[in-house]
Amino acid sequence: MTKQRSFWVPVLCGAAILTIGMGARQSFGIFQKPISESLGVGREVWSFGNALAMLLMGALAPFAGNMADRFGSAKTVAVGGLVYVAGMATIAFASGSTLLILGNLIAGFGLAAAGMGPIFGAVSRQTPPEKRSLALGITTAGGSFGQFAIVPLASVLQAKFGDWHFTMWVLTFLSIIMIPLAIGIREPNRAAPAVGAPIPQGTKEALTEAYGTRGYILLIIGFFVCGFHVAFIGLHLPAYIADNAIGMSFFGRPITPLELGGWAIGLVGLFNLAGALIWGALGAKHSKKDLLALLYFLRAVGFIIFLVLPLSWMSVLIFSATLGFLWLGTVPLTSGLVGYMFGQTHMAMLWGIVFFSHQIGSFLGGWGAGRLYDIQGNYDAMWWISVGLGLFAAAIHWFIREEPVPRLRAAATAAA
Repeated sequence: MTKQRSFWVPVLCGAAILTIGMGARQSFGIFQKPISESLGVGREVWSFGNALAMLLMGALAPFAGNMADRFGSAKTVAVGGLVYVAGMATIAFASGSTLLILGNLIAGFGLAAAGMGPIFGAVSRQTPPEKRSLALGITTAGGSFGQFAIVPLASVLQAKFGDWHFTMWVLTFLSIIMIPLAIGIREPNRAAPAVGAPIPQGTKEALTEAYGTRGYILLIIGFFVCGFHVAFIGLHLPAYIADNAIGMSFFGRPITPLELGGWAIGLVGLFNLAGALIWGALGAKHSKKDLLALLYFLRAVGFIIFLVLPLSWMSVLIFSATLGFLWLGTVPLTSGLVGYMFGQTHMAMLWGIVFFSHQIGSFLGGWGAGRLYDIQGNYDAMWWISVGLGLFAAAIHWFIREEPVPRLRAAATAAA
């Protein structure tokens, strides 16, 4: 009899894939000013390319999740990684707006297939239920570690060489590692359903059930806010710091505003390592929807405190650490809630739909901030919009009923 592989293998390999893919992607805020200045365009061009990629990632996520559910996550993620590398290379080649936007679209297509949906589906199906929330938290933390490790690396390379093309090529070659890592999330052949197991569903039935559940709709709406916040901060905080000329000194070495912006995003990633793990662990013991309401409320409070305090390198780093703790803690809670409500069979597809809403928010947060900056010359409106959306998201999560759908409850009763 073949020994069953430990569930930690897909958890760690999935986390490593997200470390590279999301880490490289989160570094794009570093290129905001260099690309704008070298190509002589406003910030809207790079913001628009990134926002389109985020929107495409979201639009394709349900389909990528469905493919992973049906044909296996390993194949889906490997192909996605290959396409992602091609998109990064296209950006590195770019000397004008067209290739910048095209490269972003290709990379977005690849990251939809090599992203959270297929990886979460593989991890969820191979992890015992009592460890699932923690496993998803660890997997999510992989993206945070990439943000901590890769974004500062990109900022240092950019500050040292002053050539965004070179920096992008480094990230491109680093991304190649994602492809062989897909082997680690490969799933064994699924066994036949046991007596009393939930009635097998087709795709159409799963979608009908999900859209008929109010809690699922509220999760979709709430995750839009998460995407708005993440894209705005990730893509524009470095530029905001540079605009205000906020630098610092580290053991006598001057840190430029551009570098500080990179370290700020990296600090978000570092504290998100703890945040994703802690929120994921709390989700195994407490109400996930209540934790989500608390998390979004704390984000809004964090934004307000940052805006009312005098802007300095200290306030930037404190804000980055605080936001980092609240950054992607939404992911294990939201994905865990989807799996708890609907089961694991169509987990990747249903999560992909929720993630699409996240990316619509990312599109508006990323592009909208660039657009408003070019019109108004500042980010003031975006900060207060972010506060309002955080309070709104906190409110709607209270109305979610955290329980399995009737189909799963009936199956559990039959099996008892």
